[in-house]
Amino acid sequence: MITPDLLETIRSKFAHVDSCPFQGPRVFFENAGGALTLKSAVETSAKFAAIPDNQGRANPAAQALMDVIAEAKVAAIDWFGVDHGQVFVGESGTELLFRLIRTAVTGTEGGVLLGSTVEHPASRSAMDHWAKKLGRDYRLVPHDDAQGLVTAEAYAEAVTPDTKVATILHTSPVTGMGMDLPAITKAIRAVAPECFIIVDGIQHASHGLVDLTAADVDGYVVSPYKVFSRHGYGVAWVSDRLTALGPEQLLGGPEANWEFGTRDTGAYATFRDVVDYFDWLGAEVSDADSRRGRIEAAGAAINAHEKTLTDAMLNGTGNLKGLTEMAGIYVVGGADNPAREGLVCFWSDDVAAADIVEALNKEGIRTHVRKADHYSGNILDPLGQGAAVRVSMCHYNSETEVARFLSVMADILDR
Repeated sequence: MITPDLLETIRSKFAHVDSCPFQGPRVFFENAGGALTLKSAVETSAKFAAIPDNQGRANPAAQALMDVIAEAKVAAIDWFGVDHGQVFVGESGTELLFRLIRTAVTGTEGGVLLGSTVEHPASRSAMDHWAKKLGRDYRLVPHDDAQGLVTAEAYAEAVTPDTKVATILHTSPVTGMGMDLPAITKAIRAVAPECFIIVDGIQHASHGLVDLTAADVDGYVVSPYKVFSRHGYGVAWVSDRLTALGPEQLLGGPEANWEFGTRDTGAYATFRDVVDYFDWLGAEVSDADSRRGRIEAAGAAINAHEKTLTDAMLNGTGNLKGLTEMAGIYVVGGADNPAREGLVCFWSDDVAAADIVEALNKEGIRTHVRKADHYSGNILDPLGQGAAVRVSMCHYNSETEVARFLSVMADILDR
C-alpha cells in the first residue's frame, strides 16, 4: 500500500532521514533505539518551548494551552483505539510503567503478580521491586526461546484465580516479535477476570496498530521518541478501574488525577503531531472517513511495508543474498516468523557482533549491538550468546537501503 512515490513523501516528513548531522550520509536501521522524528514535531516543540505562560491562569495564552492539551488527549484516545479512561504524560515510558505498576500492586492485596521472561527490565524491575517490598508472590511465564516471544498458551498455564496484577510486553525490542496481546489478555481474564493488566507498548507503537478495545487492558505505555516524536516524556493510557485504586495525588487537589505539577504543553502537542501523521498516512492509503479508521489503515500499511523490508533482508533482494543465505548467520526468532515487526536480530559464527556493527557504521549503516546485559540477557543468555546485531527498521525505510545493508554484510563476512 506504500508506493514508491508515497514513500518519498513519507521520507520528506522526517528529519535526518538519510543523513546524520555528525556522520553525514547514512542508512538509519537503529529505529528500536529511537525512531526518526517528524519535522512537524520538531517545529511544534520549539513553538511551545518559547511560550512563557502556564496553564490554569486567567489569560488567553493559558486557555489556549489548556485547549491544546485537551485536543491532544482526545486525539491520543483515538490513536489508542478506546473510548474511555484517560491519557496523561510523564517523565518517560519507563517511569510511567513503574508508576502504573506501583498503583496496581499497592492497590491490591495478596495473590499473585504475573509477568514473563521476555519482558524489558522496565516492567520486570517494577514488579520485582514491589513484590519484594510488600512480600508478594511474583511469577514469570517462560517465553519460547526459539520464537522469541511468549504465547497466550504459556500465560494460560501460569495464571491462577488469585492473579492480581499481570504485565505484558507487546513487542520485544530485542527479538522484534510481537505478542498476541488480545489472546494473552483473554487467557488471563478467563481465569482471573479482575486482574489488573499493564502493557509495555514502547517497542510496538511505531510498527502498526494499537487497539486497546480489543486488548482489554488497564494500562498501556509508549515512549514517543520511539514513535516519531521527541525525547523527554512518556504517554500512558489508564483505565477507570485502575484510576479507582487511587494513584498518588496532591492533598486537596482534583480527584482521579494522574498529573503532577505543570504539564509540558509541547509534549501533548508533539504527540498530537504523531496522531496527525497516522491520520494523514491513513488518508493516503484508504478512503476511511473517520480519524480512527484512517489510523487503522495507516497501521495496516506500516505493517505491510515493514514485512516487505524484513522479508528482503532475510531472503534477499535483486541478486543479493539475504541473511538466511549467508554462511554462519543465525536469526533470533527464526527466519519465518509471522510475529516479526520491522526488526531482525542475528549473530554470526565467524564475526563478533560488535565488529559487524562497527564495520556497518563505517559504511554509513547505523545498527546496534545487543549484549547479554540487564537489557537483553533474558533473550541472549538462553541462546548461549553474549551479543547480537539488531537491525531495526520503520516504514520510512526502503528496499534500496536494505540492499545496501546486504551488500555491505556480504563484504564483511567475506573479509
